[in-house]
Formats: sequence, C-alpha cells, structure tokens
Amino acid sequence: MSVCNRFPGLLQAFFTDRLLRQRQVSAHTLASYRDTFRLLLRFAGQRLGKRPSELSLDELDAPFIGQFLDHLEKERGTSARTRNVRLAAIHSFFRYVSLCEPACADRCARILAIPSKRHQRKPIAFLSRDEIAALVATPDAQTWIGRRDRTLLLVAIQTGLRVSELTGLRCEEVILGTGAHLRCDGKGRKQRCTPLGRETAAVMASWLRERTGEPGDPVFPSTHGGALSRDAVERLVTKHAGAAQRHCPSLTRKRITPHVLRHTTAMDLLQHGVDRSVIALWLGHESVETTQMYLHADMRLKEQALARTTPVNVKPGRYRPDDQLLAFLECL
Repeated sequence: MSVCNRFPGLLQAFFTDRLLRQRQVSAHTLASYRDTFRLLLRFAGQRLGKRPSELSLDELDAPFIGQFLDHLEKERGTSARTRNVRLAAIHSFFRYVSLCEPACADRCARILAIPSKRHQRKPIAFLSRDEIAALVATPDAQTWIGRRDRTLLLVAIQTGLRVSELTGLRCEEVILGTGAHLRCDGKGRKQRCTPLGRETAAVMASWLRERTGEPGDPVFPSTHGGALSRDAVERLVTKHAGAAQRHCPSLTRKRITPHVLRHTTAMDLLQHGVDRSVIALWLGHESVETTQMYLHADMRLKEQALARTTPVNVKPGRYRPDDQLLAFLECL
C-alpha cells in the first residue's frame, strides 16, 4: 500500500498507539481529538465526495486544512479558541505522520506551519453575593430534581470544580463529618481534595441520604440513574440563571455558564485575601500564572491600588468630570 493511501491506518494508529498506548491521554482529551476528526472527515466527505476510508494524505494538504478551519468558523460558528483546539489536534496527528512516514515530512511541515488564531480575551464573568443567593434559591426544594440541582450549584460555587469533575464525582469521593471535603481527579490526572463549607456539607449530607447510591455511583445522577452529561449541567445552570433573573435583575447582563461558577469561586477567594498560589491549588491549575486573570477582573483591587498612589493631602478617588460635556467626552 502506498503512503498516499495509508491515511485510514495512520489515523487509527494515531489513536490506539500514540494517544492511548504512548501518551495515555485522558478520556476528555481523547473525546476532543475524536470530535475534531469526525468534523474533518465529514467536511472531506462533503467537499471531495469520498468516504473516510477512501481518503488519502495527498488530499489532506495545507490548503484543504485551511478550508476546514474556515468552515468551522464561518459555517459552524466556532469561536477562535475552539478553532485553535481543533488545529492543535490536527497538528498532533501530522507530527505523528511525519515520524511514521518520512516521505510525507514536507506535506506535514506545511500543515504544521498553519498558525493558531489570535483572539480577544474578555474580562472573566463572575457572580456577586446577591447573584449567588438568587441563583441557589431558584431550584424547587420540593422536588427531587430541584434538590439535586441546588446541591450541585452550591458545590460548584463553593468548590470551583470543573464540569467534568462535577459529573465524574462519585459517592465514595465525598467525605463528610469533621474536615468534610471532596476528592476528585482533575485535569492532567491530578488528584486533589477540596474542603466543603458548613452549609455546603450539610446540604450534601442531606442529598446523599436521599440519593442512597452505591460508593461508585455518581453524586449527581440523571433521572435515569447515570451520570449527568456536560450538556445537561449547562442546561440546568442556564435554566436556573434565567429564573433567577426575575429576583436579581443584574443577572440579565451576564451569560451564566458552569465555568462562570468556577470563576466565582476564585474571585470570592481572591476578595477574601487568599494568596494566588492557594487559589491555583484549590482550582487545580497547572500554574500560578493562570490565576493572573482574576486580578484583572477585580475592580476593587484596582481601586485599592489607585488609593495607594494618591498624593499626600489629596482626597482619594477617581476623576469625576464636573461638566456634562466633559462627562460625555470621557464616555467616548
């Protein structure tokens, strides 16, 4: 079989040999790479009129990959950040191809030269105390689903667990009583323990008594008994955030996602004076530098910094124009 026709075998070997045997990637990484190539093969089928098993490496050149990335953004509405994730998976595959098939090195080099796309980094969103209270009070405590959702929201806001960590949490990983905490397997297979506050621990204990699950069962099951999916968690957060807007109008200006709840945890810790290195450990960040974004998001910290730079004998505060025309110009 010629090199050009070896694409199906190389792709299978990339997943079984490179990702699973050599790198032992997590299930989440494997799913992300799988979804990337599903999209690429579907796009190739539409453009080239070929089944995936009929594709060759010659057809998957740099211009074609560029067209696929444009398709993701323009037709599927993919963000630049997600586009870069898809490109990273494609880069990883063609690095593997260049090692397995040196004759394809030039073709692979051209694909590997496709750069990631720069994107705008907006300030992170997080919830205030009043917004947290409104969100947590929304689930109906008279129903099983409402009690599950309230427990999940409390745990998410207080612990800052990722969605994958929430959905993967097992009953045996919840330790109650003195020193109540959760154990979870985080990103990069890092295991960590996160303490539970008194209120969250009490709600969790009540929920687990009602849940009556086996040690290996998910803490937050679906109505069918299995673990909640990522989409299910996103839907329930969106649903309760929409309902909470009636009691807390400021929520209408924010798009609430599970990751916003994680940001809320970090901002609450930061505003209470917790060191950035501790926040990084709490959230399971790879580097302390990752928590730098929370400093940019906290206006109160910037106000405090401004107050410290105020000259002697000058009343602290920000510039306020005393004329409507000046105020208009300042707002431009």
